[in-house]
Amino acid sequence: MDGSTVPRGGPVIDASSAFILLVTIVAFFLPLFIIFPPIPPSKREAVLDTHSQIGLGPSESGLRGHHTGDDAGHSAVKSQGGSQNGSQKGTQNGSNAKSQGKIRSLWIYPIKSCKGIEVRQSKVLPTGLEFDRLFTFAQLKSPFPVGLQASGDEKGAHAWHFITQRQFPLLATIQVELFVPDIIKARGHASKVSEPFLLVRFPWQERGLRGVLGLVAAKLARGWRARPEKEFVLPVAFPPQDEIDARGYAHEEVTIWRDTVTALNMETELPRELALYLGVSNRLGLFRIDPARLRNVYRCAPAKHDAGYQPVAGFQDAYPLHLLNLSSVRDFDAKIDKDEALRVLDPRRFRANIIIDGGDTPYEEETWKKIRLIPGPGNKHESSTFHVSCRTVRCKLPNVDPDNGYRHPVEPDRSLRKHREVDEGAKLMGCMGMQLTPLFSKTDSPEDLESWVEVGMSVGVLERGHHVYIRQ
Repeated sequence: MDGSTVPRGGPVIDASSAFILLVTIVAFFLPLFIIFPPIPPSKREAVLDTHSQIGLGPSESGLRGHHTGDDAGHSAVKSQGGSQNGSQKGTQNGSNAKSQGKIRSLWIYPIKSCKGIEVRQSKVLPTGLEFDRLFTFAQLKSPFPVGLQASGDEKGAHAWHFITQRQFPLLATIQVELFVPDIIKARGHASKVSEPFLLVRFPWQERGLRGVLGLVAAKLARGWRARPEKEFVLPVAFPPQDEIDARGYAHEEVTIWRDTVTALNMETELPRELALYLGVSNRLGLFRIDPARLRNVYRCAPAKHDAGYQPVAGFQDAYPLHLLNLSSVRDFDAKIDKDEALRVLDPRRFRANIIIDGGDTPYEEETWKKIRLIPGPGNKHESSTFHVSCRTVRCKLPNVDPDNGYRHPVEPDRSLRKHREVDEGAKLMGCMGMQLTPLFSKTDSPEDLESWVEVGMSVGVLERGHHVYIRQ
């Protein structure tokens, strides 16, 4: 024996062998993680088992190419027929109205100040488009400061006030998705699937290891650019009393502008992280408009004896619908001082329901007093008529970018006040768009109070006149 030591144990694995082994393991398990991610199913996946999602994706949007007026976003419009056919349909409906453009895009905003949903068609109700502004977030505020002589009750009183992107711009990043029952998907499901739902999502990453795992899970489930999110589900239909009691909802007063309405507070559905994400330090509530306690609309709206019913609204600012003309947006866009944060004025900043393209005549809509939206040939829906109630007087909300929630310090509010102070009833305020009140051919029963609008409908002007805004 030469005294040398014989090595014990198994084979020695050097660094290169360990690296090859690691790569082999990753290559084996990574496809499995991508196809079968080790994360629990989302609420969205559960809802899609029995429901279908309503809304258009970015590639289907009628607003593509809006800033140039080209035809990039007109595919849906063209499918409804040309303007000549639309005018002929108007004649068949008893209208001699001359076409003043077409509907290019339709939007609903189920939760006030959150992301909207673009649709191809929508039912029109006295409150506006179906599913529009059913909910609003609100914060519980104290009345301080109060006078020294105020009573104890006055000093201790708190009240709910609605919130918008003006105070909390990150509301713009809250994703709202609408799901309606799908008869085919629902076959074989014992659970009740007859009601539509809203799925609400917002970005949220926990701290520490839990947050890292959430980030990895999000990227495995939805792609490399995905971020962790919190989500919750809301019923769209107004709940019956037994469900209100079971879920801890409560009827409470909430103030929207100068109106105070009794609505259903559903704050028990909100995850605690939402207030932290938005930056709301007060108690955060979520109110659902009560169909039996809608807000009456007066001021510039038609009177009850003229409309055939009392005009009403849900959580819209003042009137049931908002119309925007892309020709006017393009004209105004050319007057804004641009910077890196605002290169092109996105019409979504104005949160309109009906977006039309009125050709080469900007602000033509400000002369309208009554319009009819006329379907093309072969369309199953009849014409819809609207009272053009007044101009839309703008606050600073359009300063918020609808994609990322960034609030521009001055624009477009400054340019609106400079170039669009055009209404003698709204001194020092800028105007963009028009407020509408639905009109119906029959008003004898609640079933009569509905019509339809659809992308591609022609705009026929029935009456023209002068507008003067009436403040609240």
